Amino acid sequence: MSVFERYLTVWVFLCIVVGIALGQMLAGPFQAIGRMEVAKVNLPVGLLIWVMIIPMLLKIDFGALHQVKQHWRGIGVTLFVNWAVKPFAMALLGWIFIRQVFAPHLPAAQLDSYIAGLILLAAAPCTAMVFVWSRLTNGHPLFTLSQVALNDTIMVFAFAPIVALLLGLSSITVPWSTLLTSVMLYIVIPVLIAQAWRKALLGKGQAAFDAALAKIGPWSIAALLTTLVLLFAFQGEAILKQPLVIAMLAVPILIQVFFNSALAYWLNRKLGESHSVACPSALIGASNFFELAVAAAISSFGFDSGAALATVVGVLIEVPVMLLVVRVVNRSKGWYEAGAKC
Repeated sequence: MSVFERYLTVWVFLCIVVGIALGQMLAGPFQAIGRMEVAKVNLPVGLLIWVMIIPMLLKIDFGALHQVKQHWRGIGVTLFVNWAVKPFAMALLGWIFIRQVFAPHLPAAQLDSYIAGLILLAAAPCTAMVFVWSRLTNGHPLFTLSQVALNDTIMVFAFAPIVALLLGLSSITVPWSTLLTSVMLYIVIPVLIAQAWRKALLGKGQAAFDAALAKIGPWSIAALLTTLVLLFAFQGEAILKQPLVIAMLAVPILIQVFFNSALAYWLNRKLGESHSVACPSALIGASNFFELAVAAAISSFGFDSGAALATVVGVLIEVPVMLLVVRVVNRSKGWYEAGAKC
């Protein structure tokens, strides 16, 4: 992991402090940034999100989809957990903790928005960071690549319908046009740009491609941190009034991470997949494509919404929690291989 990736939680904490401070001291300029919109899309944030997402999508080789059949059981587990379990489990956890357990301690006007943010987070499976988690567990590289490529392909078509369904079940109204705009702006167009750029770079040779990835990699993290500063500048007032909001939002996210990773890990073991396949399969179900979730939350609900804050909490806890999951799957390798079916 790079220094930025390893200490992402530290950078996010710093963004919280800097964003809140700037939001209090420079309220006027930040409000002006918030008004820079076209068709409900904030232009500065839209640009930052493209800078976040495109370098990550450059790593995806959609040509790897033909390799899916080689580990069909692991792929089946990945798809089941990512698309049939994870979003629906998060909607349930959101209802339990946000509408019931923590409701008396949260601003009533933001309850629906918090749940929406949690659903957006769960409906976006991890894209880039799963390569890091897979590498730390000696995961099968071709399986990791193929499951990411397949997940991203499905996400183009399934993200908006699943989010719309779950928001509807939660009585949260978001126009289809807004969701489809988010999918086009933050999935379809970045994928097309990234794949065209990838093809051009690979045409110059693998060395040129690797050098370009190394050069633009920090752009993604820098854009993410800048976006977080803007978000916390708008959220500062709410956080200062209720600092425990972040801790309460973290509870369903943490439960979701441990539940999904354990379920995928156990199912792969039952089906007889190798440990090198089970690890990335479990890890992709536990982590999230939080860049997409943040983008969709901002475009659908606004900078100062509970949805935006909920997705940012996912960014805040991503690295330490996933490193814990990595440690668990590494240390349990003996147990896994002793019980996996042949």
